[in-house]
Amino acid sequence: MRVDAFDFDLPREAIATRPARPRDSARLLDLTAGLVHRGVADLPSLLRPGDMMVFNDTRVIPARLSGVRGEARVELTLHQCLGDDRWLAFAKPARRLRPGDLIAFADVFSATVEARDGPEVSLVFDRGGRALADALQRHGVMPLPPYVRRDADERDRDDYQTVFAREEGAVAAPTAGLHFTDRLLQAIDSRGVERRFVTLHVGAGTFLPVSVEDTADHPMHSETCVLTRDTAAAINRCCAAGGRIVAVGTTVVRLLESAARRDGTVEAFTGEVNLFIEPGYRFKRVDLMLTNFHLPRSTLFMLVCAFAGTERMKAAYAEALTAGYRFYSYGDACLLARGEAA
Repeated sequence: MRVDAFDFDLPREAIATRPARPRDSARLLDLTAGLVHRGVADLPSLLRPGDMMVFNDTRVIPARLSGVRGEARVELTLHQCLGDDRWLAFAKPARRLRPGDLIAFADVFSATVEARDGPEVSLVFDRGGRALADALQRHGVMPLPPYVRRDADERDRDDYQTVFAREEGAVAAPTAGLHFTDRLLQAIDSRGVERRFVTLHVGAGTFLPVSVEDTADHPMHSETCVLTRDTAAAINRCCAAGGRIVAVGTTVVRLLESAARRDGTVEAFTGEVNLFIEPGYRFKRVDLMLTNFHLPRSTLFMLVCAFAGTERMKAAYAEALTAGYRFYSYGDACLLARGEAA
């Protein structure tokens, strides 16, 4: 499938650089019954008692580091954990880094370059586990997506984290979850909608552009995830009772669809997910999806087109731009119902 089929024009001013305050005051384009303009706070009224919302509880780490190799400055963005003390990272500049080079951070901790492949390096830190996590918390900054076009600040440590984040390991936020407040979660509970959590550690690969002309040639990135036996059983009970599964974000969609059998039954899952969903994919488990507005020509826009239909999504994005919706990670949201892929 041609990648340019998923292209559209997006003015720079439509890209949100800060989130709505409060979080649940963001706008919501409801595609479950036409194109209806709502607010995220209206979400509980669009759900039915007996439905289940599935959230991603990954926690974003301050994965952007500034260090020195000798007298040269090096900027690193960690993007995949390889072990207790080992990470893959994107480096700037990378071309002068060699295996064995030592990069020091604030004269407090360091990492040794293990290997380099283009802009990507593998690093071995001088500490691991909790000690490394603590060092990142003190000296790292939140890895805002490149399209935000500003440096992260202290506000982003809270803004770029869901209120239910608990499992450390992501280097990008599951952005549909950023809209939720404790007040909104309580309203969902009062509606009789069950809430469950899965974990998918979002990697920086989610922002990589699709640089090929045909989707068949795109190598999909992998991300680490966990769906417990208890949650899988709860999802299966909900479906057997006639409830709908509402995925909060594309990360949850990819995990649930990876864990689903052909008959829609979900199994416990721990491991790597690299499922590439594009139009023509037949969904097995997810009925509704809450998601933000995505980049043109991205795998995420392809996924929502597969879920709700390409022409429908293009029309929805055009309507959102006309109506002044805010796009991307800190932007507004849309609610989609599963339909025929186009």
